[in-house]
Formats: sequence, structure tokens, C-alpha cells
Amino acid sequence: MPDAKLPFKLLMVDDEKDFALTLAERMELRGLSASVVFDGVSALQRVREEYFDLVMLDVMLPGMNGLEVLRRIREINPELPVLLLTGNTNSRDCLEGMQQGARACINKPVDLRALLSLFAEIEKEKLHA
Repeated sequence: MPDAKLPFKLLMVDDEKDFALTLAERMELRGLSASVVFDGVSALQRVREEYFDLVMLDVMLPGMNGLEVLRRIREINPELPVLLLTGNTNSRDCLEGMQQGARACINKPVDLRALLSLFAEIEKEKLHA
């Protein structure tokens, strides 16, 4: 999937620090570049300052929730793919997030194989854009 010289750059946004750091480590082991932040304000700052291929964004964040962060990311970079993460399988937030342009809504615990497949799909679309 990602080129060894130009790794797929991922921003993980989740207040569950152990989950976020573990998932980021698993992504790095697969050749992706994964940055982690634990709140929406930090996520928006990073999106303004750096290039990312994808943002993985928890719906339930303290302070500014994931849907508000998604809305603001759309203002900063409307083309940036965002995947929402949720622990609630029947979340209205997922539906609202998809209406706001989220690429997908993924349930926790994350199916790593399906997630990597989705990353490959996003990377392929970028190459053909």
C-alpha cells in the first residue's frame, strides 16, 4: 500500500490514550506514519500545520466532540478523508458524521484487516485523482 519513501500519514484523534497509542504503533509496524493527539483542539492545530492522508477521529471526545472537529476539518481541508471511530454501534453520530462527509464510521474494537483495506482504498483513490 504506502510507498516506503512516502508513508501514508495518519492522524489518530482519541481520548482513550492506550487505545490510540496501541493502534498507532500497530499502524507504524505496517509502514504507516501515525501521529496521535487526544483532543479536538490539538487535532485541528495539527491539520492546519501538517499534511495528512487521513484522520481517524473518535466521535466521543471531551470538550469539542468529534462531529464538531469533523465540521472544522471540512472548513480547513474539505478533501481530507476522515474516518470516525465509535464504541456505540447504533450511533446517530455516525449517520450525522457521514452526512458531514466522513468516509466511514468504524466500530471499536477496530478490525485491523478491514481498516488497512480501507486505507489502501483511500490511497488508491488519491493516486487516481
